[in-house]
Amino acid sequence: MAIDLGSLMDRSLAIFTSDHASVVSMNLFVALLCACIVIGHLLEETRWMNESITALIIGLGTGVVILLTTKGKSSHLLVFSEDLFFIYLLPPIIFNAGFQVKKKQFFRNFMTIMLFGAVGTLISFVIISFGAIHFFKKMNIGTLKIGDYLAIGAIFAATDSVCTLQILNQDETPLLYSLVFGEGVVNDATSVVLFNAIQSFDLSHLNSSMYLQFVGNFLYLFIASTMLGVLAGLLSAFIIKKLYMGRHSTDREVALMILMAYLSYMLAELFYLSGILTVFFCGIVMSHYTWHNVTESSRVTTKHAFATLSFVAEIFIFLYVGMDAMDIEKWTVVSDSPGKSLGISAILLGLVIVGRAAFVFPLSFLSNLTKKSPYEKVDLKQQVTIWWAGLMRGAVSMALAYKQFTCAGHTKLHGNAMMITSTITVVLFSTVVFGLMTKPLVRILLPSSKSLAKLVSSEPCSPKSLLVPLLENGHDSEADHKNGSMLRPTSLRMLLSTPSHTVHYYWRKFDDAFMRPVFGGRGFVPVVPGSPLEQSVRQGH
Repeated sequence: MAIDLGSLMDRSLAIFTSDHASVVSMNLFVALLCACIVIGHLLEETRWMNESITALIIGLGTGVVILLTTKGKSSHLLVFSEDLFFIYLLPPIIFNAGFQVKKKQFFRNFMTIMLFGAVGTLISFVIISFGAIHFFKKMNIGTLKIGDYLAIGAIFAATDSVCTLQILNQDETPLLYSLVFGEGVVNDATSVVLFNAIQSFDLSHLNSSMYLQFVGNFLYLFIASTMLGVLAGLLSAFIIKKLYMGRHSTDREVALMILMAYLSYMLAELFYLSGILTVFFCGIVMSHYTWHNVTESSRVTTKHAFATLSFVAEIFIFLYVGMDAMDIEKWTVVSDSPGKSLGISAILLGLVIVGRAAFVFPLSFLSNLTKKSPYEKVDLKQQVTIWWAGLMRGAVSMALAYKQFTCAGHTKLHGNAMMITSTITVVLFSTVVFGLMTKPLVRILLPSSKSLAKLVSSEPCSPKSLLVPLLENGHDSEADHKNGSMLRPTSLRMLLSTPSHTVHYYWRKFDDAFMRPVFGGRGFVPVVPGSPLEQSVRQGH
């Protein structure tokens, strides 16, 4: 009995110690998040640094300190789990991107954005995959299968254009901004859909029918994920419009919007679809219909709630990536061949640069052929900016790499450890070096606007600076709506020359005639007793 009691005490002590250690880790991590925000604020005048780079550097420093204090045993505060990233951190970032997007610019340039984001990502994926097969098989880096090489293509096809977006001004360069922003989101979604399609196939016996199946599976994932997001957004709009929840509590409106958005993401994961695409289009639909159905105070709350959740999740990811770069276990496995590890990183970086150039310039040329107005064409300087914007790799690449090459946050296999350390090197190098070079490059390429130069030198460098214009202008104004209705497609030639404008015009007519009466949206403004809107109506009378 005494032995049983003793073992029970030991087990309880171990559980208590483990719980206490996790509480200490969370305290330190939250403190580091606060430090990232404060330091980012202090550095906002320089514009050379942004929150991503700041969080990476703080993460690296923290990893070094933990390594020293544990005498080289560990550099972790928390064990990374790709589930943590894909289930909790990624949804608010992608949803906010869809919710805050300037829909008018996004859909006006929809064809070009899809050309860059979907077709361009596929081209980049093919070049990186075949390049990896060609080079890595000669280098004898470990037991990598064909599925691993294709996964490498999907991992490094995922871009991270945050640094460039923080410097571009969507009011000064609306075409360029919408192309970089839209392509970045569609690119992430396409990369994840590709990755999921690769994982769902047995690639050991490839034949021509398998290729067709792969393409069919990819298209199914893309379309089904989009439709699920649209349906979830419309359902939230219909419920809030019919029930007038703001009569009793604005909290319910906000809670329902957040939960419906998250439910759309989790349903996509449940049905093995792309949660990124689903939650992005759910955000677009919610901003077009649901957001206009809630009270004035709920509108302000939702905008800032979604932006804040996205902001914190982004800092969390980059902070962890910085800390994980110092993980001694992975580096120990590849320590016998540091030159080979650097060589792999250099090859991957080269493939990323070539893969990006291989679609940006040809697809820009094709896109320009369909545009009549010179203002709608993408000139060479803008093409170089778009190419540069997609060279940086970030959180999505890291999460996909962990999902493919690790098990429970660590790996002992030489090939897998080599790919993880190379991914970390590419992400760190591209984010810090390319990120710091973004400001001078944009100033050289786009020097014509004085206000852009002023923006670059004086605006804050945090993701909030990216969101401020979106928070103000993310939802199309009534004036935009009226201007949009002035478009009159007169012939087949106009449809061929400006397809996006024509589609936009017909969509507006369909939206006004059928969608708004059912799902609400602009024009449906519930007047709730005691709300700011109701008070303003009284003052107007």
